[in-house]
Amino acid sequence: MRKLTRPILFVLACLVYAGCSSTKSLKPGQILYTGADVIINPDSSGKIDDEKQVKADLKSKTRPRPNNKLKLAIYNFAGEPKKPKGLRNWIRKKGEPPVLLSEVKLKYNNDVLTSYLLSEGYLQAAVTGDTVVKDKKGKAIYTAVTGERYKINKITFPPDSGVLTKIINANKDKTLLKVGNFYDLDVYKNERIRIDNDLKENGYFYFSPDYLIMQVDSTIGKNLVNVTVKVKDIAPDAALKPYTIKDIKIYPNYSLRRDSTLRKLKPLEYHDFNIYDDRNTFKPRLFDRLVFFQKGEVYNRKDHNQSLNRMVNIGAFQDVRAEFLPVDSFKNNELDLNIYLTPLKKNSLTFSVTGTSKSNNFVGSEVKVTQTTRNLFRGAEQLDVSLSGGFETQTRGTSLGKNSLSLTAEGKLTFPRFIVPFYKPNSTTAFIPKTIASLSYQMLNRGSEYTLHAFKGEFGYNFKENQYKEHNFNPISVSYVSTTFPSDTTRDRLFAENPLLRTTLENQFIIGSSYNFTYTNQMETNRRNNTFFYGALETGGNLWGTFVPKDEQGKRSIFNVPLSQFVRLEADLRDYYKVTRNVTWANRLNLGYGYAYGNSTSLPFVRQFFAGGSNDIRAFPARTLGPGTYKVPDDAIFADQGGDIKLMLNSELRFKIVSILYGALFVDAGNIWLRKEDMGVPGTSNTGRPGSEFKLKNVLNELAVGTGAGLRVDASIFVVRLDVAFPVRKPYLAEGQRWVFDDIAFGNKDWRRQNLIFNIGIGYPF
Repeated sequence: MRKLTRPILFVLACLVYAGCSSTKSLKPGQILYTGADVIINPDSSGKIDDEKQVKADLKSKTRPRPNNKLKLAIYNFAGEPKKPKGLRNWIRKKGEPPVLLSEVKLKYNNDVLTSYLLSEGYLQAAVTGDTVVKDKKGKAIYTAVTGERYKINKITFPPDSGVLTKIINANKDKTLLKVGNFYDLDVYKNERIRIDNDLKENGYFYFSPDYLIMQVDSTIGKNLVNVTVKVKDIAPDAALKPYTIKDIKIYPNYSLRRDSTLRKLKPLEYHDFNIYDDRNTFKPRLFDRLVFFQKGEVYNRKDHNQSLNRMVNIGAFQDVRAEFLPVDSFKNNELDLNIYLTPLKKNSLTFSVTGTSKSNNFVGSEVKVTQTTRNLFRGAEQLDVSLSGGFETQTRGTSLGKNSLSLTAEGKLTFPRFIVPFYKPNSTTAFIPKTIASLSYQMLNRGSEYTLHAFKGEFGYNFKENQYKEHNFNPISVSYVSTTFPSDTTRDRLFAENPLLRTTLENQFIIGSSYNFTYTNQMETNRRNNTFFYGALETGGNLWGTFVPKDEQGKRSIFNVPLSQFVRLEADLRDYYKVTRNVTWANRLNLGYGYAYGNSTSLPFVRQFFAGGSNDIRAFPARTLGPGTYKVPDDAIFADQGGDIKLMLNSELRFKIVSILYGALFVDAGNIWLRKEDMGVPGTSNTGRPGSEFKLKNVLNELAVGTGAGLRVDASIFVVRLDVAFPVRKPYLAEGQRWVFDDIAFGNKDWRRQNLIFNIGIGYPF
């Protein structure tokens, strides 16, 4: 580590030195441009509204932009390369040459800034620019005299003289132009788009926002304007009449090579569609769910967008194109709709190899092969069959050398529609509803200790209400978990050393239902604040358990295996606030609650909540925190600690360092608890887990807290994350001693070994 540290410190020192000498590469007479300042109304005592924001907007529109200090430092550090190739040349290309004051075009910037102020309603604004030079560095100073900001006095829409103007007037109550609002050019542009959308919904296929004009009269005085909305006289006849759909032609197996052949085919007439496909690639009824247009219907943009979205999102086509052609070259008001669809390949095979490194000191790898068959029953169905195998080995800790082998087989069949007995739901949203049936088997072998077998079957639905809201409902999910041991002696030894394993590894049947809901607006990147919410409800042995008979002991069981009965709730709320363009403050609140009843005294281990790890409370190893004030023994063979209740809070400040490299500072807090304390078994080695019970009055006092920092390589399509964290509050210590700030000692090797936790992950933690 010391050998690596010295060259890194040397390079950093060189960069700091080069950064301090930002003008060292300038030639005689050259001046380094350091940026622009904006002064608003310097001779006026009155200030404009939102002056700070207006000043920032004006400054952002000046050109050129000054140098990034780090990139300029790298450029200067590299110096003038003596060869066209080599390390010095490579380093210099990673930087950027100095931006010179001579590149600043004052008149151009004056015009740009003046135009911006005019668009914001300062109709008497004027901007003048000048430069200031000191010690080979210069900046531009722009002085803006804004005048008063104009407001809207009156809005006039075109007189009701025909169908088109009647539609405009019928929707004028939705106008974005409001009397008393400030003049704003962007609002006028959006108003034209709104009117165009209303017309598109009523058949005006060839209309455009450019055919509307907003006439503004600013001569009425008192800093007021009258706005008149008009249709331009130059608008073509085709834009001024509504169109209806005549013929709908669908080419489901289209390619350029077969274009002429397909057009000569005799079409299959199905409902309002003419289908040209001599290979019968898809069942005709599929297009009832994909194409929303009907013959004789007035064109509307909603059907247009929904049809395209469905054809793209169904996952069966690699290319989708919709073509609207006027019948008889605009002489009438009819359109032919041609839909060209190029299917994806019937079969595909994917192969992946992944590596894992976990905070509980396990490292390993997994190989996965997936066979995908599309359009299985000619209705755009998709069958995915995957087989994966992997291993993990513990490289550090009390169980050094422990190995784990896994084998997983899964089959998933997806239907792009709802399949509901005795009912045919009709979804008209732009998103494809899906029915999903899956079967899976997993074998997990823990060396000479035990082998776990898990079988699962599930049937359910996935549908998006809109781009923000998604629902998943599985009316039935069946899981069976069984464990085998090399011998009874091995089983008894494990249970004696760790009584928790008895409930963890017992055979289990879970028959239940689940529903989860997701809301997110993270796709709206222009928002200052984005939100994500995930809520889930799962039941086991409730409705379906009534069909399971009771055994002699009064418990419901299948093949002498007790049926798990429980209710499980979880909520995950996240908020992402953009402090600046390159700084985001992310926060998360995660709550979980489980209630076991009937046959069960606790949640099944596979449905319990856990704390610690790379996506959780990062200062504690995975699944080792809690429950409550209980601490898992250091020599535990099976360290995973589950609970019935979970509370977690995370706060993370994310910031850009350079290019695709980002940094983060974070604080995590939380814990898990049991609804009832694990009391153990008197007279045995099972002493239970003291302090594990949830008590509302003790929650804050029993929270674990950790903090740390991380690096992220964010290449958009993937994110690689490295976090290092350490605890600052340990709930398992005695009261009054749980905050451990005074114990922090980064220079102490033993402290680092016991407290620093490194986490490597793919994607952001939340």
